[in-house]
Amino acid sequence: MSAAAYPGPVHGLYAWLRRHPRLVDGLLALLLLLLGTGSPWWLHLLWPAVLYAPLVVCLIVPVVFRRRHPVGAFVTVIATGAVQVLVTRRPNGADLAVLIVLYTLAACRPRAVAVPGLGVCLLGAAVALIRWHPPHPQLSALGYEAAFLCGSVLLAWVLGDSVRWRRGYYQALEERARRLERERDALAQVAAAAERARIAREMHDVVAHHVSVMVVQADGAAFALDGAPDRAREALGAISRTGRQALTEMRRLLGVLRTADAAPAELEPMPGVGELNELVEQARSGGIWVELSIEGEPRPLAGGADLAAYRVVQEALTNARKHGGPGVQARVTLRYEPGALRIRVTDDGRGAAAVCDGAGHGLAGMRERVELYGGTVTAGPRLGGGFQVIADLPSGLAEARGAA
Repeated sequence: MSAAAYPGPVHGLYAWLRRHPRLVDGLLALLLLLLGTGSPWWLHLLWPAVLYAPLVVCLIVPVVFRRRHPVGAFVTVIATGAVQVLVTRRPNGADLAVLIVLYTLAACRPRAVAVPGLGVCLLGAAVALIRWHPPHPQLSALGYEAAFLCGSVLLAWVLGDSVRWRRGYYQALEERARRLERERDALAQVAAAAERARIAREMHDVVAHHVSVMVVQADGAAFALDGAPDRAREALGAISRTGRQALTEMRRLLGVLRTADAAPAELEPMPGVGELNELVEQARSGGIWVELSIEGEPRPLAGGADLAAYRVVQEALTNARKHGGPGVQARVTLRYEPGALRIRVTDDGRGAAAVCDGAGHGLAGMRERVELYGGTVTAGPRLGGGFQVIADLPSGLAEARGAA
């Protein structure tokens, strides 16, 4: 049980003792000293006093250093105990140091070291029992004493081994928690990078749209420069406005791609179906006639699905302007059906060119967006000329994701 499991004053005392291990060991050594000198019969004799004093000191002092040097403390105590068994005829209270250093050895060292220590202690207990027992002992008394000595040794070793196992278990849990925390931070960084990349792609689409409008306006201004200066001036004004918008979006794009320690970029909400009127006006100012119609009862979509619908219309109008030729006309129809939103964009231009000059990258991105929300996209030339794009977005799925 951890220290946090002890409530109130007990918890405080336990934590204080854990912060002062040397003091605890010193008090333990003092207790062993009192037990070792608690038999005053030998204090009145010179020879027993001279003999016992060094043995008691050699048994007690290693207890103070048992945590830092468990193997050294164990060897010193066992060697002292062996000398005691050979030169004396009775046990001493300080002999409890053998159990303490055995417990420490099992708690601080692996079993490859602790198990031989257990065997040495059991062997020493058997030798001490034979050495200190009368010549003709009673079998029952001998059995009780053997059970007591061997049981004490086994109990000390088992307690130490359980402490070592529990400490290793807690350390494994802490390491796993740290590893999971590192993995969580790494996943958060990956998610943030993916989100920045996604936003960057969105900004790329917006900037590409503005640049396409600027190119069309520039072509129109060059065509009308001599014959219709007013129209050329209007086209140049549109180029200026669109260029400023493109620069704003580019700054925002660079802000998104900054490093994590830089200031966060100020981002505006992504466009959706509600901004299609502005998109249509931009397309008209770019020289393409566009008609927008909405059928059915409009329903709100989730943010991602709403953005996907906007991008479908934007990409389809961009392709119509780039590949439809002069005077192209387009029609955008949004039909709200019971379980889906159908988007249809048609034009009467040279739609086949969109397939022949590599513009399929935009169509692939369009399909990727829509399929992300369980929808489908079909695109191709129309019978009688022109090009059409039809996208179906499951509105129920989109609303469910938005609610989640």
